[in-house]
Amino acid sequence: MQIKDIMVQPQTIDKADTISHALDVMDKTNTRRLLVKHGGDVMGVLTMRNLTKELGTRKKGAKPASSLHVATAVSDNYIKVLSDTNVNDAITLMKKNNGVIMVSENDEIVGWVTPKELMKTNHFGGYAAEIMQKDPIVASPGDRVSHIRHLILDNDIGRLPVMDNGKLVGIVTEKDVAKAMRAFRDVVSGNQQDSRIKNLIVEDIMTRGVKTVYSNTSASDVVKMMIEEKISGVPVLNLENEMVGFITRRSVVNVMVD
Repeated sequence: MQIKDIMVQPQTIDKADTISHALDVMDKTNTRRLLVKHGGDVMGVLTMRNLTKELGTRKKGAKPASSLHVATAVSDNYIKVLSDTNVNDAITLMKKNNGVIMVSENDEIVGWVTPKELMKTNHFGGYAAEIMQKDPIVASPGDRVSHIRHLILDNDIGRLPVMDNGKLVGIVTEKDVAKAMRAFRDVVSGNQQDSRIKNLIVEDIMTRGVKTVYSNTSASDVVKMMIEEKISGVPVLNLENEMVGFITRRSVVNVMVD
């Protein structure tokens, strides 16, 4: 199978658009990355990670997200391949570079491939316990959102299970953090931001009622659920309903390589 057989058309945005608009587009289209273009040229990729970083950066001052532009957050974290590249080679490249794969023909970008598309091509054997990340980084309901932002950026992760007294109570994602930071910038005046941001905690922004799987759930069923439910990360429980691991799209891609 070739990469052109599984590629999709990316959502695009202009580098002159605002970060606030970019967040709205991501929210509306349920995507975590946009292809940035300008005058017909590809400038790079805008990810939710980029937005999480930019919206919490003090050097941007007290500007609202509607005053910050996409150009300030563009990333070159992508791999460009020809349309006839073998899918197995693309999987290896994605694990190595941890970015999206842009597909080109005659020097033109004709599509891209994310972990989701790769997951759809594979038939998984084994169980959730064999593909999960053990001992994932977790958050507590009382953690400051600013602290979670640093954990996300420093560890290059997109979501954290939220644990309270040993029980799974929710999940907090980079999207939750980015949206909270945007709202914070829009509502709180500049001279109050440093003091007020300390009052914003995980419990205020996390998602409750998290979907989970068990360690003995088949890997194929886990991947199918993640695709159909549009879930980027799912906690893994043992038979005593204790969280023992976490599965992300990236961890699935890594297993595909192995």
